[in-house]
Amino acid sequence: MKKLMIAAMIGALSTTMLTVATDAAAADTATTKKPATKAVAKRPEPRRLIKRKPNPAKEAKVDPVPEGAEKWSCKDGLAFEMKGDMKRDQIVTVHWANKNYNLPREATTTGADRFHDAATGMDLVVIPTKAMLFQDKDSSRLADECKTVAMAQGAPAATQSNAINKTGD
Repeated sequence: MKKLMIAAMIGALSTTMLTVATDAAAADTATTKKPATKAVAKRPEPRRLIKRKPNPAKEAKVDPVPEGAEKWSCKDGLAFEMKGDMKRDQIVTVHWANKNYNLPREATTTGADRFHDAATGMDLVVIPTKAMLFQDKDSSRLADECKTVAMAQGAPAATQSNAINKTGD
């Protein structure tokens, strides 16, 4: 009877071992199978930047200071150069930030001399005591309290309105 009991136990153990081994194999197979997923569109590869030789035509244009231009020193260490006679010229050239701007005269009711170019947005307003340079595209004041050497010594600006007032006296 002992032999029969030992045989039964061996049989039961081998069945259990066989079941455990089969379950483990099934689990391995289940984990190696890929689950069904939705198809995902692939992203395009990013474009690589191509280094190009610099094109001088596309580089920032640097204009020379006009010959005979007068320097106007402004607050905060800023300055611009202006060529033209504000008493009589209808267009003056302002050299600001390495560019030349041709600014046509605009009539004012205040007596100030105003030179404004709508295409570039540059606006120069000159009153007897100072000049101001504006950029009307973003409504900013580029330079303020600008004066020539003569104005810094007390002379009024050489504006058209000052010239008219002196000849009318």
